[in-house]
Amino acid sequence: MELDISLKTLYELAIEVSASAILALIAGPVAIILAKRMDAIDVPGSAAHKKHAAPTPLAGGLVLLLVMPILATIFGLWKAPHIPWVLAGTAVIFIFGLLDDMYGLSAPQKFTGQIIATAILLAGGISVKFLENFHLPFPAWLILALNTLVTLLWMVGLTNASNLLDSMDGLVAGVATISSGFFTLISLASGQPVLSQFSALIFGVCISLYLYNMTPARFFLGDSGAQVLGFMLAAIGILYNPPNLPQGSTWFMPILLLGIPIFDTTLVVVSRLRRHKPIFQADLAHTYHRLVRLGLTPGQAVLSVQIAAILLCNAAFLAMSLTPKAANVLFVCILLAGAAVIIIFERVAKIEG
Repeated sequence: MELDISLKTLYELAIEVSASAILALIAGPVAIILAKRMDAIDVPGSAAHKKHAAPTPLAGGLVLLLVMPILATIFGLWKAPHIPWVLAGTAVIFIFGLLDDMYGLSAPQKFTGQIIATAILLAGGISVKFLENFHLPFPAWLILALNTLVTLLWMVGLTNASNLLDSMDGLVAGVATISSGFFTLISLASGQPVLSQFSALIFGVCISLYLYNMTPARFFLGDSGAQVLGFMLAAIGILYNPPNLPQGSTWFMPILLLGIPIFDTTLVVVSRLRRHKPIFQADLAHTYHRLVRLGLTPGQAVLSVQIAAILLCNAAFLAMSLTPKAANVLFVCILLAGAAVIIIFERVAKIEG
């Protein structure tokens, strides 16, 4: 794969990343004040897994709400194809997430918001379409229904996966920074400049979110922040459709770029099912907690997850230059490695009860 990226394009991306990071830094204190006034505060001991030292504002989602519309206006994304629909769906996710941060919502209520947000994407023509390339002997309406179902599962799954991953300071913000940064590069290299621009803006905001959220955290992302990041990155994953690369080498790119939240959710679901626990009952079965049980410090555990995210993203970048057969062999090997890690965690760093 030959890259044809001009210095002008890289300069423009650098400006966009810098502007979004600076704007998010400025919005941080405002978001903290708003979160406190709305009583969106995470209180220590309010749940078994909440062991932070002091009440902390849930301001991450408010930062995103404050800066993303401004950035979309400054850089002309309201007129770009598909992006306004993504931002509209994101607004729904934020509203339901903020209500959850403030009052607590049941699982059905959360799913309702996520389904509405996904329906907005579908109305804007944003949908998984790779099934059409398999030339299945199905009628058109069935292919459409399957594409819609896969889109719904992908969007709702990644939105919740991002939220589930949010178990330690800087974890989701750091992983989202890595994923959005690689989405910026891969979209640019694949001939999707608008998607690269949108990813770059999210990348810049995530850098600032990470600075505020790293230990000692000035604020937490909250459901409104973690779910919004998961939703936007999942939507970018659907929109990633490189026109100049074989789909056989690229269809799994979003899975690798978002591999950490997917892995963590799979680990948690497997663990809870094996222990006959409700899937949506919070516990200490996440990747971060397993690494701490193995003897890592909290900082080392977070760093290990972030290094794994970087490795997965680099594997995705490598696959772009491989033949479809080699790329898919690489993907299968990564899946097998992930399954092996889950087995090791369940045997060596298992969660009791």
